[in-house]
Amino acid sequence: MVAPPDNDVLWARALHHSHNGSPALQGVSLGVREGEILAVSGPRGSGKTTLLRCLSGRLVPREGEVWFNSAPVHTMTPLQRERLRRDRFGWIGPKPGLVPELTAWENTALPLMLRGTSRRAAKAAALDWLERLDAGDCARLRPRALPQAQRQRVAIARALVTMPSLLFADEPTAPLHRADGAQVLRTLTAAARSHRITVLLATHDPEVAALADRTAHLLDGRRINSVHLNGAEGRDACSLSV
Repeated sequence: MVAPPDNDVLWARALHHSHNGSPALQGVSLGVREGEILAVSGPRGSGKTTLLRCLSGRLVPREGEVWFNSAPVHTMTPLQRERLRRDRFGWIGPKPGLVPELTAWENTALPLMLRGTSRRAAKAAALDWLERLDAGDCARLRPRALPQAQRQRVAIARALVTMPSLLFADEPTAPLHRADGAQVLRTLTAAARSHRITVLLATHDPEVAALADRTAHLLDGRRINSVHLNGAEGRDACSLSV
């Protein structure tokens, strides 16, 4: 194994993965700095979700390395990866995945309570994030009573409530109308920048990708280039692409 660069909080080299024999990633490499927002863009089926799942430890790549803060994620045991996801990572998917028996605030507070945070403190943090995402009025309602857009806002609040070191967002505004999605993304990116949360944002929408500091493009499971946005400077942390 080759040690990752010192200034990358997340680093991956030559990732390969397949689904049912069909290549999903073909030698993808990248590095992400602390506090950076990196958009992973490409058409549907380009490998964006597979890449985020490998980087977050949800999938173990068939080949290649994934490092988080100099710890080799790809060689961790399932329990170690689960703890890493619980304690350091956040995840937002295109579907909310809420617990139907819990209210909106309880769903939002759940990650904190699993860490041992008191119910009162977890509830206060959950209500704060629901208010920020314009979902405070649904705090006491269960998912079945909420429209899809509000359920997704709750899922986003749940991912942010722990202030993760690294947030993986896979098409997080897919269920939202464009205006709602833009507002939610502004809240998400503002929170990330103010709290130095590193974000990997998978999207096929150029307008969403434009909110990031840098964009890495995928096509048929391969990196094709990297673009700096928002005045990002310094080395191209994705210079390892193939």
